[in-house]
Amino acid sequence: MRWDVARTLCEQHGLPRSSVFETLYKSDTWRDIERGIGDPAAWKVRAHADLEARAGRPLPALHDEWRRSQRPIAANLELVARLRPPYKVSVLSNADISLRGRLEDELRIHHLFDDIISSAEVGMAKPEPEIFRLAAGRLGLDPAECVFVDDWDPNIEAAKAVGMTAIRYQLDKGDDLAALLAGAGVRPRA
Repeated sequence: MRWDVARTLCEQHGLPRSSVFETLYKSDTWRDIERGIGDPAAWKVRAHADLEARAGRPLPALHDEWRRSQRPIAANLELVARLRPPYKVSVLSNADISLRGRLEDELRIHHLFDDIISSAEVGMAKPEPEIFRLAAGRLGLDPAECVFVDDWDPNIEAAKAVGMTAIRYQLDKGDDLAALLAGAGVRPRA
């Protein structure tokens, strides 16, 4: 999620910490958007208005700037490629309806995954237990056979509650995903 960029944008524009993230993703409007309900364009307009209200002045399109900064992590893409086979790898993302198109058309990495679940396409979102069961089922696995990776504790706890092994991974904290997976018994091909 490039938390470092979000923090820098807040600092550069004199905003309280986490303002860029919170105005985009901590709202009832986002909870609808991530479930495929509502107008994504209106959500972005509302988020920008909320950000400007926090600042008390007009601002450039900081949400767009933050989103453009988000890129795949090369080392993790290489790791995903080495996991398949024997492992199945899936994306389970709380995302607006544009996720699949971004993975397929913009980033061109969709072929690295056995499945892609966007919350907006299935009408539910993490940490709802049923989305974790759906992800396992679409891979033909029981939740107990799955290792879930995320950066947010409520999602980690929800995955554990349905029987998954769950790993908290934070790139901006220096975490090594391969090492974390190895600790859970998941080892890619050399």
